[in-house]
Amino acid sequence: MTPTTQTVREIALEQPSSIRVFEKFGIDYCCGGRRPLAEACTAGNLEVDTVIAALEAAAATPNSEVENWAGKSLESLSTHIATTHHAYVKRELPRLAMLAEKVVNRHGPTKTELPVIAATLAQLDEELTQHLGKEEAVLFPYIANLERAVAIGAAKPQSCFGTVANPIAMMTQEHEGAGTLLAEIRRLSHDFTTPEDACPTFHAFYDGLKEFEQDLHQHIHLENNILFPRAIELEQSAS
Repeated sequence: MTPTTQTVREIALEQPSSIRVFEKFGIDYCCGGRRPLAEACTAGNLEVDTVIAALEAAAATPNSEVENWAGKSLESLSTHIATTHHAYVKRELPRLAMLAEKVVNRHGPTKTELPVIAATLAQLDEELTQHLGKEEAVLFPYIANLERAVAIGAAKPQSCFGTVANPIAMMTQEHEGAGTLLAEIRRLSHDFTTPEDACPTFHAFYDGLKEFEQDLHQHIHLENNILFPRAIELEQSAS
């Protein structure tokens, strides 16, 4: 399979360094990563040869910060997601809310998109807080227990949701909802571009939103493309 016919998701899984390239070009590799690279480039008005060259350059450049989770245990991956990405969300959303309040108070009367961005961010905060709680209290512990049971040949753990595919379907749907809200924030902020008269707080707010979007993309990629499919496959093997 050539890079143009591979899906974006497949490339992200085989080459973790590609994630930085996809972020640079605005190519969705998490929720919308199941379309071929050529199709994703066409949708984004991107030259596919330029993207492929960037992917090849990333692959040729060693990057110790990029970790390949495809072969790691599901428990270690879910722990990493919780301690890294969940912790980031819990830490960053209150900070962004504080910055949003400041920029709305200062610039809201003239920058009418700011109150809408703040309201959308508040909705995202509410939805993600509930989402992370369900993963940490129910789904992640079940996956860890399932993995341990399979390792020792024991019966799979009991659950209140039947098959693990059921909560995973819900979590995936909620990921799409979060992605939609972030895409709306990006649109309203003109790709996180501050106006010429923006104050330092305004810059910090938009920079924080952009960084949050990038982290959430990586977060969702680890769940949608690695953790969840492997958990479903593991449960099926234990049936």
